[in-house]
Amino acid sequence: MEELGAELNGRGVQVFLSHASLSADERRRSEHAFADSRDCVIVATSTLELGIDVGDLDRVIHVNAPHSVASFLQRIGRTGRRPGSSRNCLFLALGDESLLHTAGLLLLWERGFVEAVKPPPEPRHIVAQQILALCLQEHHVGDQTWREWWNGLELFGVSALPIMRYLLSQGYLDSDGGMLFVGPEAERRFGHRHFMEMTSVFTSAPEFTVLSGSKEIGRTDPALLTEEIEGPRLLLLAGRTWRVTYIDWSRRRCFVDPADGKGKARWNGAGHGGLSFALTRAMRDILLGSDPTVRLSQRAVAQLAQLRENAVESVHPAGSVITRDFRTGDVRWWTWAGFRANMTLAATLMEGITVPGQRVEDTFIRLRNDLTVEEWKTRTTDAINRLCLPDVHEKALHGLKFSAALPERLAIATLAARLADLDGAQAVLSESTRWSVNVP
Repeated sequence: MEELGAELNGRGVQVFLSHASLSADERRRSEHAFADSRDCVIVATSTLELGIDVGDLDRVIHVNAPHSVASFLQRIGRTGRRPGSSRNCLFLALGDESLLHTAGLLLLWERGFVEAVKPPPEPRHIVAQQILALCLQEHHVGDQTWREWWNGLELFGVSALPIMRYLLSQGYLDSDGGMLFVGPEAERRFGHRHFMEMTSVFTSAPEFTVLSGSKEIGRTDPALLTEEIEGPRLLLLAGRTWRVTYIDWSRRRCFVDPADGKGKARWNGAGHGGLSFALTRAMRDILLGSDPTVRLSQRAVAQLAQLRENAVESVHPAGSVITRDFRTGDVRWWTWAGFRANMTLAATLMEGITVPGQRVEDTFIRLRNDLTVEEWKTRTTDAINRLCLPDVHEKALHGLKFSAALPERLAIATLAARLADLDGAQAVLSESTRWSVNVP
């Protein structure tokens, strides 16, 4: 988006940017532009999706598509607020996958579907954080009365006792005279800047603060400050190019001056975690011939027709499809179930059927290239009754804040529950599966 902002600026367009790695002052400039400026463009991520009065917004132009109908509704709802105007949104799909994704999203929207608001399952790490924060707030809490603070909330019932025992055994909490208080391990891990990290449940990337003099511009990925380059190190931030003049490695800050030329922008986002079961199934419906009743460009119509022709072997209205390509030896189970359901299915059928260590996709799972139809039927007969949670690598625990304050097995179980879609996996296994062979 920084590159898009710079390109528009270079064409004489009055442009403002808004994203999470910009400073608060830079983001406020964009917010004021919504209310005060005319004939300008604001290039933004979802930072402007919620909680801001955008005033007279003429049109939303979306590069690719969001990953939920709820986000789409929130964004298109920023338009059409003036008398006599109507809500409108233009999607620019940058590739085949994006086109299919966009069409599927619009089909769901047309059907009146909106994602249910559900809390993340089994938030054990938040239980640990809340117990520590309570002891920090109150200085000391009774070791027999601490659960009363949550007024019978189930999370802090019997299932919280192993977490409490772990906090005590590892020194996150100390106990004396029947009272609990913050221990040395909590101070070591979370005590920096007056326990600021303990007050937020979000994990932030290790970015560097970018400053021009004393003014904060935003933040950037440290990889841009370490890669080998020739000539000056140029960053692209807030739609402008900056030359790095000094890097303070210990305080994670870099100082810049305005510069000409083309800078670079990069951030390590957390990612969206894959597409949902509902959206991926809507994409399958598009390939099976459904169309959203929205205006499509001629190029989009032609490309959707091509995608349908190419996918004739991988979609079926009655269930899933297994394809075997004898030219490549590639065997794929086209579930069209979404990332989390496929993670669940791969974990359930891992032994002897799926390809170990594979990268699970939204639409298919790779199977053993020598798998037979008979073996498939034998191994999947009772799979619907033995669904497993996805496997979680211990390195993934770094992305779960406060996971260090949990026993490793509970931290892994928490992440596994968040990666699973048991309902979606069950829906796939309850359908018929047909085999399609691609003979050279």
